[in-house]
Amino acid sequence: MVERVDVAVVGLGAMGANALWRLAERGVSVVGFEQFTVAHPLGSSHGATRLFREACLEHPDLTPIARLAKTLYRELEAHGGEELLRITGGVMMGAPDSDVIAGTRAAASAHGLTLVDLSHDELAERYPQLAELAPTDVAVLDPGAGVAFPEPTIRAAVDRALALGAEVVENTRVLAVEAGDDGVLVRTATGEWLADRVILAQGAWLAAELPWVELQPIRTPMTWFEPRATPNAAAPDAAPASEFALDRLPVFVRQLSESEVLWGHGSVGAVAGPEKGALIKAGVGDIWQERVRIDPEQLDRGVTPADWRQVSALLAEAVPAIEPLPARVDPCMVTISPDDQFVVGRSPRHPRVIVGGGDSGHAFKHAPALGEILARFALDEPQLVDTAFIDPARFA
Repeated sequence: MVERVDVAVVGLGAMGANALWRLAERGVSVVGFEQFTVAHPLGSSHGATRLFREACLEHPDLTPIARLAKTLYRELEAHGGEELLRITGGVMMGAPDSDVIAGTRAAASAHGLTLVDLSHDELAERYPQLAELAPTDVAVLDPGAGVAFPEPTIRAAVDRALALGAEVVENTRVLAVEAGDDGVLVRTATGEWLADRVILAQGAWLAAELPWVELQPIRTPMTWFEPRATPNAAAPDAAPASEFALDRLPVFVRQLSESEVLWGHGSVGAVAGPEKGALIKAGVGDIWQERVRIDPEQLDRGVTPADWRQVSALLAEAVPAIEPLPARVDPCMVTISPDDQFVVGRSPRHPRVIVGGGDSGHAFKHAPALGEILARFALDEPQLVDTAFIDPARFA
């Protein structure tokens, strides 16, 4: 027997879980499929934290999406009572004409955000662990930056959707999605659903569904570090652990050269769990990583020194008070689009198919807003923000 629904959502990661929630808030009948368990650690939406920046250096028109996401994070927090987004401010550093600084300023200018320029002395006073700047580098504070918590966000979105009547099918792989004139048939090993619209949001697995987009799933290690326990020449005074908490070591992105970007943030406490809550998270920008396409079914979950060699070298230069050898390394995946922007909107191949993917390593901060955007496409509602620059049709 085929079950009829208004919308089916395939994949309940960052975008899919939030699309499920936003659809359920509207009272439509919706079913979500997840091949693993909700908030699993096998894809792209895990790892305790994700950077949230309001002045989005990747594209100025991401800033309205970030603002919408912030509003929806707060709405979801009110429903579930759990912290999902912590605003601390974020420090962007680099040469005045670097991508990080120029991109941040462009986004702020385009959308009326106020940034705070920090002198080297002000940076050293407020955030001493970030004070190792080159003489010609500048520091800019984005007051709206912070960290989002991915696993709690996904669980909260799915829990809210369930409370509103959504159906969730976990540990079940979708075997076929067949779009036709009378609907979209979604087939699994245990049943069939006929939906008026389908949202495809399978993360790294979406690449196989959309060969015409040429998405690239890429293995990306996540790394956590401890404060340096003993002094050295670069850090003669070993600072106490409290100096590496998020309020003292906030979100930061530093461009050290044309091809070297380091990002990170201080420890976030219990929300990240006992293994990661006391650690400092740091990583390198994608422009310094080789883009080697992988099969998400064959993700190498082993860890080798190659996984932390780059980030350790940059940490030793930029934040010498942090121990450069990681305390923890977890494999993750990102899915890169040809232009490094999301692929979100109606498929040019079929009007009943909505696409949500191509995170390009900077999507989770926007997850609730991307869910809202996907829901609006599925229901033919007008959008609240400009989505032309993330339209899948640009690859048709």
